[in-house]
Amino acid sequence: MTTHSSAIMPTYGRLDVAFTEGKGAWLTDTDGKKYLDALSGISVCNLGHTHPEVTRAICEQAATLIHTSNIYQIPLQTQLAEKLAQLSGMEQVFFCNSGAEANEAAIKIARKYGHSKGIDKPVIIVMEGSFHGRTMATLTATGNAKVQVGFEPLVPGFVRVPYNDLDALRMAVGHWPEAVAVLLEPVLGEGGIKIPDADYLASVRNICNQRKLLMMLDEVQTGMGRTGTWFAFQHNDGAKPDVMTLAKALGNGLPIGACLVAGAAVGVLQAGNHGSTFGGNPLACRAALAVIDTIENEHLLESVNSLSAQMLAGFKAKLEGTEGVKAIRSAGFMFGIELTIPCADLVKQALAKGILINVTAEKVIRLLPPLVINVDEANQIVSMVSDLVINFLSSQTVESVA
Repeated sequence: MTTHSSAIMPTYGRLDVAFTEGKGAWLTDTDGKKYLDALSGISVCNLGHTHPEVTRAICEQAATLIHTSNIYQIPLQTQLAEKLAQLSGMEQVFFCNSGAEANEAAIKIARKYGHSKGIDKPVIIVMEGSFHGRTMATLTATGNAKVQVGFEPLVPGFVRVPYNDLDALRMAVGHWPEAVAVLLEPVLGEGGIKIPDADYLASVRNICNQRKLLMMLDEVQTGMGRTGTWFAFQHNDGAKPDVMTLAKALGNGLPIGACLVAGAAVGVLQAGNHGSTFGGNPLACRAALAVIDTIENEHLLESVNSLSAQMLAGFKAKLEGTEGVKAIRSAGFMFGIELTIPCADLVKQALAKGILINVTAEKVIRLLPPLVINVDEANQIVSMVSDLVINFLSSQTVESVA
């Protein structure tokens, strides 16, 4: 039984459950009931809960040094920046505390890049169905009118085009000589696990090259092994961005974000242009280094690639051809099961059955399981979610007939 407090600002539609502990892919609530976590705190706990290596790193660092300030050298920050640069092929890193902050940094880089070219009112091209955060600039960049209502006037300087539509992007680039950057997600996460055509990112890269625009990838949800490579752009040759943002799984639950730059974006921000009080502190960086080491040492990228293929095949075997199931999509451990009807009720039904899922874009069941799940847990997710979908669609058919 959970309690609700009027002292908490009601910014979330919280479910009536509270968790007291977690281990691996499992959470335990205040009544002792266990739940299989197929959401990972919305792609945050890629290593599951209380992973021993991350826990050890946090405890050791907390007992040594948590915070100084970015006015001093921070060796762990340097180590993490060098490791991320090595894994991504990017060149420099700015550390912050969240995905929204990382995207704010990217937006500032794009604007300053434009001003350096003599463009007084730089324009950033963004995508329909995208999600980049809740700050004013990232809210404006987000392609969802519902989250913008009530916060007008929005920040100027953004032009929106359909996702996975190269012709629309070319038209926008041609129409807006003030365009300085293209900001997009390699896979639309909040937008419904929408996966672009295989050549899309590389083609966006080519368009940016031709017009000398910055290509900026929001990998907040897709990064850190979620799709089976360290970063989703690495599935596509010739798709390396000028700016890439990370957060969520980088600290496995400890807040840390990062904005990485390469090519034309290197050196755009100089001392005094941007900053963060907590960004890249020793505790957060130590946790992130432990996350990277664990993904490497436990060969989790290989596990994601093999298990995600098995899970996708399992979902298709159980659900493909079922009336009411429109599509089944996967980019590694990002699964989207799109129905033909709204299905938000499935979240509570799943909770009652002991599994945590999410519904986004009204009709898409979103699954983001921890990278550490084993074969039995993967099969359990497929079985439980498939049964929930079939029972839900059957009940909807009965109700509509009645």
